[in-house]
Amino acid sequence: MEQLLKRINELANKAKTTGLSPEEKQEQARLRQEYLGRFRQNFASVLDNTVIMQPDGTKTPVKRKDKPVH
Repeated sequence: MEQLLKRINELANKAKTTGLSPEEKQEQARLRQEYLGRFRQNFASVLDNTVIMQPDGTKTPVKRKDKPVH
């Protein structure tokens, strides 16, 4: 994940200075989507393992809400 972020930053810096070729723009979009997917997966894993400690000492697992239907 560290190398993925490094490459995303390299492309972002190049976009600010000299601009990106069409291939680099595609790579940048693909890498960003991959990064977001990994981030969401990791965050969901953290939430799945999170519990709320109640004042009486009991632990309540965090529950996911269903996604709203649009």
